[in-house]
Amino acid sequence: MKIKLSFLGAAQNVTGSRYMVETNGQRLLVDCGLYQERDLRGRNWDPFPIPPKSIDGVLLTHAHLDHCGLLPKLVREGFAGKVYCTDATAEIAQIVLLDSAHLQEEDAEYKRKRHEREGRKGPYPELPLYTTEDAEAVTPLFTPVKYEQPLQLGDGLEAIYHDAGHILGASTILLKIKQNGEGRKISFSGDVGRWDKPILQDPILVDQADYVVVESTYGDRLHDDEASVNGDLAKVINETRKAEGNIVIPSFAVERAQEVLYHLNELLMENLIPHLPVFIDSPMAISVTEVFEHHPELFDEEMMKLILRRKSPFDLPRLKMTRTVDESKAINDVEGTAIIIAGSGMCTGGRIKHHLVRNISRPESAILFVGYQAVGTLGRHIVDGAKEVRILGQMHRVRARIAQIHGFSAHADRDELLRWLSGLKKSPRHVFVTHGEPEAAAAFSKFLHEKTGWETSVPSYEDTVTLN
Repeated sequence: MKIKLSFLGAAQNVTGSRYMVETNGQRLLVDCGLYQERDLRGRNWDPFPIPPKSIDGVLLTHAHLDHCGLLPKLVREGFAGKVYCTDATAEIAQIVLLDSAHLQEEDAEYKRKRHEREGRKGPYPELPLYTTEDAEAVTPLFTPVKYEQPLQLGDGLEAIYHDAGHILGASTILLKIKQNGEGRKISFSGDVGRWDKPILQDPILVDQADYVVVESTYGDRLHDDEASVNGDLAKVINETRKAEGNIVIPSFAVERAQEVLYHLNELLMENLIPHLPVFIDSPMAISVTEVFEHHPELFDEEMMKLILRRKSPFDLPRLKMTRTVDESKAINDVEGTAIIIAGSGMCTGGRIKHHLVRNISRPESAILFVGYQAVGTLGRHIVDGAKEVRILGQMHRVRARIAQIHGFSAHADRDELLRWLSGLKKSPRHVFVTHGEPEAAAAFSKFLHEKTGWETSVPSYEDTVTLN
């Protein structure tokens, strides 16, 4: 039995997830993600190591850019197969990809004009990686699958999608392979979610796998107690209100913005924070919130109770959704303290940069991070204590209060990853630890081996292994 597994992304780094499985005469790509770290973005422009025309299908775990963001480039370069994912993932991915394309077109034009004005050239082409037309070409390829229902992919190949509990529609994927009377199972974790988190149901455990490809974003640490999230959030809001500044929250449009609303709703219902104006200044986050409202079947029991009591966090009394540029600019005219939630979560693009420009040098304002900040991103520079940062081509002193709440994370931490893996009824042949910074991946690989005795390793970029 011969199975080739190639690690074409997210190997000793946190973005760019891509794994290729070659077996039974087929090539299947698991995820097709965008690199977001500054020093790795050049890989987005590289030709695919395998001709896209030769790929039979894409198995997509979820709709975060680092898992789906290179699909338009894949399609433009010749891929014409199906992209298998849940309904919710397909809906969100279409929003995410169109937004990404639009931002890349805008950024390319902005850089072109700035470089022309400065008489220099940047490190990357002054063209968009892909266009809105490229993103739209992906839409017809989305093929919906349902949780727990076997998906036939061809001779001896079957996939089963399980709820990953990470974001709406996210999946872990079990690929079953039969060849010459033998069978093998490979489990791809995607991004594993957490237990007892608001809005979504808990991750489903996989009980059988010969090989596992597991993420390790937080594989070297434990999250703060979930119970502390409301207290930490209330503290930042109340102290900033007293200082008469704004609370600026860089947020991922998918899941994180909705979860922040959930916690704000809880605090407001208990009168633990003042009733301030709250702005979702992200057209994508607004569209994704609408997708949430389409899929109540994916909500957990607590969320359903809120909806039945007409206490949905998506209907806060002073919540304003700002789609247009003019609406976004009007936030500047709001008197007093406001809570501004805008993308992107790592401050790599989008409207958050404009809010940072207006607030990062104000000692009375707070910049509150509620998500992971990858190495090399503007967000990471800020949380690491930079005294001055470059935003929209200009340097700005960091005088605002910088805060970070880790309990919001939608990624399993070290012990939660172990909990997910502990669902296996017998030891796997090997566990490949991916999608983590080198230190985190190595630490989790070592931790897992010491706890279980399983064979583990941390693949490098473009490694290929043969699974027997």
